Amino acid sequence: MTDRLADLSAAGVSIWLDDISRERLITGGLDALRRNQHVVGVTSNPTIFAKALAESEDYADQVRDLALRGVSVEEAARMITTRDVRWACDVMRPAYDASSGVDGRVSIEVDPRLAYSTEKTVAEARQLAWLVDRDNAYIKIPATGEGVPAIAATLAEGISVNVTLIFGLGRYEQVIDAFMTGLEKAKANGHDLAKLVSVASFFVSRVDTEVDKRLDRIGTPEALALRGKAANANAQLAYQVYEKSLDTDRWRALAAAGARPQRPLWASTSTKNPDYSPTLYVDTLIGRDTVNTLAQASIDALAAGEGDLRPDTVLEDVADAQATIAGLAEAGVDFDDVTATLEREGVESFIASFEDAIATLAKKSRELAH
Repeated sequence: MTDRLADLSAAGVSIWLDDISRERLITGGLDALRRNQHVVGVTSNPTIFAKALAESEDYADQVRDLALRGVSVEEAARMITTRDVRWACDVMRPAYDASSGVDGRVSIEVDPRLAYSTEKTVAEARQLAWLVDRDNAYIKIPATGEGVPAIAATLAEGISVNVTLIFGLGRYEQVIDAFMTGLEKAKANGHDLAKLVSVASFFVSRVDTEVDKRLDRIGTPEALALRGKAANANAQLAYQVYEKSLDTDRWRALAAAGARPQRPLWASTSTKNPDYSPTLYVDTLIGRDTVNTLAQASIDALAAGEGDLRPDTVLEDVADAQATIAGLAEAGVDFDDVTATLEREGVESFIASFEDAIATLAKKSRELAH
């Protein structure tokens, strides 16, 4: 059977698992993915941690100890999640060493309730970096208007950043500028740029979910013909922005100082519409120096031989991608409003998940402390 995961890795795509739980760590499941299925990184977010806390009893001993010590619920959540990330960083360390620090990364997100405060986001990023205390950790910062300067400030302190919740090309250009500004300041502060890395996470499937909903409301044949096309088109154009950013004097100066590119990362790549191929957001976004964060179901689908994987598909039919975005406007879809809506709803969703996790933890603390 064809090893699609090996094919994807050989095409220059780093495969990261879009999940983390203590069960995976205790049982060695995460290590098995690294050893056997080409997984070279891990991402987490408030939704993932909320699910892990709600569904697993593997946290009971730590929750009990924290409750007996009278640790606040929010600090307990921080200590629990950073323990998982620190552990996962150790599991992924061989991938980090083998890739000279490019992969083997594990991400932890700042408190999403701070998404609209630059100073508080930077303070939280410093705290998380200190608590995890691993060279291969990423601190995730959302690409809100207030998050963009926080990205630059965090990088300037020598902390590697995973920029999350990117939807629009305009915001992506701001993220790239913040990345380079952060590196320039980090260099001035005496940090080794070769050890300071970043990824820019484009959320993919959510774009089609929102756009398809609007196209269905419009209901014309022209509108319906565009269903399932916007997300990949947007990501392809983002890759064009990425490549253009590397062909600048500003980037060449940073590269000469040892800097590494901020790789595009395709997040939320499991299809939400059952009518679409389970590998829709994998097959068409293959490119050198990219990351694709895969849910377990997507990893299983690829391992079973699904997918039509060819190198550099992200560079194919760029004119068609441009035509798709133009066609949305002609059909009556305001794509700028789509991306603004998705950014706002993404933050709101992560806040809700964070608060669910806190509530779950508070309940378990009360139960286990008696």
